[in-house]
Amino acid sequence: MKPISNQAMLITYADSMGKNLKELHTVLHQHFQGVFGGVHILPFFPSSGDRGFAVINYDMVDPAFGTWEDIRRISQEYYLMADFMINHASIRSDEFQDYMAHGDASEYRDMFIDWNRFWPNGEPTEEELERLYRRKLQGPYKEFTRADGKTVKLWNTFFEEQVDIDPWAPVTQRYYQKNLERLASYVPLVRFDAFAYASKRPGTSCFFVEPEVWDVLDIGMRPLQEHGTQMLPEIHENYQIQLKMAQHGHWVYDFALPMLMLHALMAGRSDRLIHWLQICPRKQFTTLDTHDGIGVVDVAGLLTDEEIDFVRDRVNQKTEILQQYVKLPGGIIKVSGAKARQYQLMSTYYSALNEEDDAYLLARIVQLFTPGIPQIYYVGLLAGENDVETLKQLGEPRSLNRHNYTLEEIAQRVTHPMLVRFYEALRFRNTHDAFNGDVTVDNMGQQSGLRIVWQKGAQRACLTADLRSRAYQVTYTDENAVERVL
Repeated sequence: MKPISNQAMLITYADSMGKNLKELHTVLHQHFQGVFGGVHILPFFPSSGDRGFAVINYDMVDPAFGTWEDIRRISQEYYLMADFMINHASIRSDEFQDYMAHGDASEYRDMFIDWNRFWPNGEPTEEELERLYRRKLQGPYKEFTRADGKTVKLWNTFFEEQVDIDPWAPVTQRYYQKNLERLASYVPLVRFDAFAYASKRPGTSCFFVEPEVWDVLDIGMRPLQEHGTQMLPEIHENYQIQLKMAQHGHWVYDFALPMLMLHALMAGRSDRLIHWLQICPRKQFTTLDTHDGIGVVDVAGLLTDEEIDFVRDRVNQKTEILQQYVKLPGGIIKVSGAKARQYQLMSTYYSALNEEDDAYLLARIVQLFTPGIPQIYYVGLLAGENDVETLKQLGEPRSLNRHNYTLEEIAQRVTHPMLVRFYEALRFRNTHDAFNGDVTVDNMGQQSGLRIVWQKGAQRACLTADLRSRAYQVTYTDENAVERVL
């Protein structure tokens, strides 16, 4: 198992770059030598929905994808990250099925959060309900009828195939221990999916509730610490939460960069982006795209409401005609009281930039110079356009950015001249020692200017760019301290 290193990480499903893990391994060897040091393989376990995030059990790799031996083979060449759903489990899991079958006599009864028992008065008041951070138009619960005929209402934050679990229950902690220990034997980094939703307390938003959220983190970290495995919390919310996590020394995501980068390129100004690059955490993984949408709420305060609307309107304009096909809006909205607002933009990053090669390449180069380790989502790696046909078939808006590529499609796509330059830049980013040093950022005295300089001793790497014209240049010192142009 390879340890975490300061090299770019690929994000992919097990069956999105080829049909399975063996084909993924082949693709990495054939087309992306030196491009990545790490791989985040999105949930590869048996699952009942949400593209793998309704995990039935962590005991095995889904046979459609391969085996633990396939995971081990990849882990010998790349540092890996795997997902653990700290907030929920599948309703098809053995634990939940046992509870449905045996009711209050089940050893797993306390693992699942009874909605009525959770609230002191049996149900939330209108004020308490409005305070909740919700991801569905209806309340975050679902009713189930047990084998004994009793109907129970349980916490259900996200999708129909998932049910929330109680991190403070001893039975849940045993569930964490068993499954996290197994993952820690294969990967040096575990992503805690939906982490902030696990900190529930009556009368609060039930999202990143302090001090409870730190207790949840301690509970989840115990099985990992025994193996030296690290944790990355998945939190799509205001950037200040990421800053707070970083102050505690944890890895965090840079979910603010995607919207800031879009704004910089669309508006032709660098000030908002530069401000973030100067204050953002250094121990972070940077993103422009992920398997979810482009986060909107993350940049509140870094962009004004008008600037956010400017970017949102530009991206939504391209997908507005597709809204007629959307059947599952739950993943793209946030509910506050009775109001719903767009939580994420649904688009590939390439399509968000109107499939303009020069703008897209510059966005990626800036990401490579941003403090932190760059994560490259597989659709973005191939500059994929919105997958309209899959959206029409599934009605899931996130499917626009989840196209599964065949080996033939990949072989054709990687020859695109813009992508060839992108992969060359990734190899450079992975190997130049300057990126292990210090960084400075400024605008060179120009509204649309951007300069990012990394320096470690005599080693230097510098990006200068004009966000309006999309022109850029990367210079660096070679092993003999001679300055060269990439």
